[in-house]
Amino acid sequence: MRKPTRQQTAATDEQGAGTGPGRGRAAVAVAAAAALAASALTLGASGASAGGGTDETDRPGRGGQRTVCADESLLFCEDFERLPLGGAASMRWGIDTRAGTLTVEKVRTERPGRHGRHARALRVHTADNGRAFMVIPVDPPENSFYGRIRVKVEEFPTAPDWAHYTLVEASGEGAGVVRPIGGQYAPTVPGVFWGVGSDGGPTGDWTSWQESSPSVADRWQCVEWQLDASDNRVQVWIDGDLQEELTVDTETAGGADVPFVFPDFGEVRVGWQLYQGGTTPAEFDLWLDDVAFGTQQIGCDA
Repeated sequence: MRKPTRQQTAATDEQGAGTGPGRGRAAVAVAAAAALAASALTLGASGASAGGGTDETDRPGRGGQRTVCADESLLFCEDFERLPLGGAASMRWGIDTRAGTLTVEKVRTERPGRHGRHARALRVHTADNGRAFMVIPVDPPENSFYGRIRVKVEEFPTAPDWAHYTLVEASGEGAGVVRPIGGQYAPTVPGVFWGVGSDGGPTGDWTSWQESSPSVADRWQCVEWQLDASDNRVQVWIDGDLQEELTVDTETAGGADVPFVFPDFGEVRVGWQLYQGGTTPAEFDLWLDDVAFGTQQIGCDA
């Protein structure tokens, strides 16, 4: 019989914040329509494959480094190199924002083979407890997949107490949302830590943060996850290292003492949301790059 621990602490005011699998559908639809109009010419001319977003340096004759998006076996990939600078728009994914924005910008990256060069990445900006997500449709085989993002968070929250944030969540038909990449500020330590969580399913609203996985600000990191529906297992890697204490499955997840189960995944949100108001800092900025999903672990080398 598993027992919830203090690490499996839910954000106290998430109720009513619109965190369920159906939230923001209207906003996504409007944003997606705008995205189609704004980006049809650019992406239509690019000839991007289903893998998506291939860097211009991958084109024949350019002699540049191949990026992860050159792998056509991936379920989804976006490296932002083919998108115009400015407000983010794509034919392959939608946008959901509230008190937040998504923009494509040139930044210094730390990708293998491209150290110190300027490349395009997605800047995510929110105020207080706002949200800003790219919304990616998925239909993974056997309802299981791996994910990988490169991310740099300028500053994590230090107020209010137990401030809870999400960077990646997956939802669809059925039992709520699964949040493989998120975290929480724990004033009892004190510190800010990565955590796996869920909301809306039979186990309820919980976040299992671990002191062994601190959230590190102002540094590019490679963050990976696996969602394995065979035993509703979530695993997380940071810079290639498995965070064993973050692993949850059907019988070891947090929340109510009932089996933890996945929904039938239909979309993945990648970005940022913080669920409490009165935050420190008052605004949040992070940069995302090389967002990829696959049937095998993608790794941090590409």
